[in-house]
Amino acid sequence: MSLKHFHIVFLAFAILCDAGLWLWLHFMPEDAARAGALPLKPYVGLTCLALLVYGVWYLVRKMRTIIV
Repeated sequence: MSLKHFHIVFLAFAILCDAGLWLWLHFMPEDAARAGALPLKPYVGLTCLALLVYGVWYLVRKMRTIIV
């Protein structure tokens, strides 16, 4: 597996984990408050969006430079 492919897989895993954390914070706020993680909700959502934007940008930029 090349470094580029590893980067894409790692980015997808990071997006899934971040989205899962946001969903937990959004749908189970009482559990998140008990764990002390509720104040992270806006930051987790913004991080997920930023990772999605970066992932699309990275794929578009790298797909342009692939030599087949």
